Amino acid sequence: MKYIATITPTGARVGTGRTLEIEIEESGIVRVGDQAFQTDLRRIGDLDLYSLLVNNRSYEVHVDQTERHAYRIMVSGEGYEGFEVHIVDERTYRASLASGGLGGASGDSAIKAPIPGLVVKVLVNEGDPVTLGQSIIILEAMKMENELRAPRDGVVATVKVKPGNSVNQGETLVTLQ
Repeated sequence: MKYIATITPTGARVGTGRTLEIEIEESGIVRVGDQAFQTDLRRIGDLDLYSLLVNNRSYEVHVDQTERHAYRIMVSGEGYEGFEVHIVDERTYRASLASGGLGGASGDSAIKAPIPGLVVKVLVNEGDPVTLGQSIIILEAMKMENELRAPRDGVVATVKVKPGNSVNQGETLVTLQ
């Protein structure tokens, strides 16, 4: 299965993370770009602690889920390194791009209504930091609720709608910096 992961060193600014495409095969092979790694991951007891082997090198990994699709990871090998990781499957990632346009690591990007509908909830405010795949707006269309997600890490620049607003297809709902 393919995943899209945005990895940011702990304490770094929002939007400075690196986005990677990761493919995990049933055999334990993990592909990151054109590199392949033989891996084995085992949970240690009931803790959020794992034993990870990567190409026969051992690591101790502590995983703390901070929100949906987001994790704080501490890796020990030669000292500890901390990372904030936001990971979504490829389908979720592509859907977030379709709803918000292809956002790069910098510059403004707009999250637009993919279809006409009614804004049910606005889950962010201007100035809020957001991560790739984070829920931004709930839009009701054809009696179904659609969750619009951030197409990238960033900061909410503007919120142009509020709950109860009717919107047209392609209308800008939120912009990110």
